[in-house]
Amino acid sequence: QVQLVESGGGLVQAGGSLRLSCAASGSIFSIVAMGWYRQAPGKERELVATTTSGGSRNYADSVMGLFTISRDNAKNTVHLQMNSLNPEDTAVYYCNLRTKRPGVIIEAAYWGQGTQVPGTT
Repeated sequence: QVQLVESGGGLVQAGGSLRLSCAASGSIFSIVAMGWYRQAPGKERELVATTTSGGSRNYADSVMGLFTISRDNAKNTVHLQMNSLNPEDTAVYYCNLRTKRPGVIIEAAYWGQGTQVPGTT
């Protein structure tokens, strides 16, 4: 059993900041990558930012220099600091976790329930 619990979000003005967090728990053998995706109404889900087990960080071009992803390995938690938010950042943000098991080629993927950004409260 692997679960992802998202937190953060809320009401924010244009140009403001929010911080999303995602904590993974359960039977996790090895984390390949952990990060965030987002999906706006009528659009495809897209990568926002991820961090790999090797420590590399990947960002969508649209958020480069504005969003920052960080990870607490001990707590299996990832944070997404979002600065200079604007209307085009409006979407449901989903935490994503990719794991692997020895001898298994296909990676397992897990998703959080989704967090609306900005929120109403």
